[in-house]
Amino acid sequence: MLLEPFYDPKKSYEDNLKEGPFGAFANPRYAEGSGDPKGVSETVQPSVLNTDPKYDFLGFKVNSPFGIPAGPLINGNFAQAALDKGFDIVTYKTVRTRKYACHPWPNILAVKVPEGVTLGKEDMKLVADNNYEEPLSITNSFGVPSLEPEFWKEDISRVVKNLRKGQILVGAFQRTKKDLPAVAGGKAVEEYINDFVAAAKLMQETGVQVMEVNFSCPNEGTAELLCFDVARSLEVLKAIKAEIKNIPLIVKISFYKDEKNLSDFVGKVGSVVQGISAINTIFSEIVDEKGGVALPGRTHSGVCGHGIKWAGLDMVKRLKKLREKFGYNFTIIGVGGVMNPDDFFEYRDAGADIVMSATGAMWNPYLAKEIKERL
Repeated sequence: MLLEPFYDPKKSYEDNLKEGPFGAFANPRYAEGSGDPKGVSETVQPSVLNTDPKYDFLGFKVNSPFGIPAGPLINGNFAQAALDKGFDIVTYKTVRTRKYACHPWPNILAVKVPEGVTLGKEDMKLVADNNYEEPLSITNSFGVPSLEPEFWKEDISRVVKNLRKGQILVGAFQRTKKDLPAVAGGKAVEEYINDFVAAAKLMQETGVQVMEVNFSCPNEGTAELLCFDVARSLEVLKAIKAEIKNIPLIVKISFYKDEKNLSDFVGKVGSVVQGISAINTIFSEIVDEKGGVALPGRTHSGVCGHGIKWAGLDMVKRLKKLREKFGYNFTIIGVGGVMNPDDFFEYRDAGADIVMSATGAMWNPYLAKEIKERL
């Protein structure tokens, strides 16, 4: 059953920031400033109050191996609401070193993915509308907006201070494209890497215990994602780790069609990062019912939800084999099309150490509770 989503697709990104979250995520909340079970509102779900964390996550003990990836938790109010609903590993939406505008509204639409279609392998147009029905797939077109660091640093720090035992807030970040092209040499490359490092340094100042860097979002007009450039990925990750030192680092990647490219990537970065998260959305052409533009100013957008579960599962299985091949011990975080508890357990069986849900969690605020009841 699809419930009222905590992010309202009918509203702009800016209105969601000011007014959200919505639906059941809007209530209950912890008492203001509470970090102690004794200070919790009586309406907070009992499933949140696990006092015996037993699952491992990058050196920390968490109440469950389930959470929400970078994307839907657009500010501290959304992140706090997710924690209050029992999502024990939540990721604050990816931020940047400077303010960055969101794509024009609409940013979320339902898409129809025909049965048997394998996104990313078949070149086809997907029809988008406002009819959110099961099995639900959506297009997610924000462009990784960010408020200024002065805002998000304070916002993240507030949530970190309210974390309960067995819960983790992951701070996600990426670089911001400037005038110099990333593919050029010399000063441009140095600036490219330095902006990642600057973002990591700012994130470190929030007090988060885990960080995630995004190499998987095709929002800056590049022909190839950073995660497909193994040499540059390694260079950037080493620079970030030199800055944040012992703070665990996750790298978010996309779906790989080329097995050699994935093997090369894992072989190089698997000893540098502590976690690999896969996948982000799958980039597809989006049209309206008449074949016209559904999203003003862009013809393509990322697709997530039910239609990409096959890709997320496939990547988890491949990452597990490669981890064994190279003798690494990085954490595998499976993402993509986790809409119900059965999907969660399918990911765990495939080899995911941690499982996360964006679309599923957005339309079902009780998903964490349902999964915990079966753990």
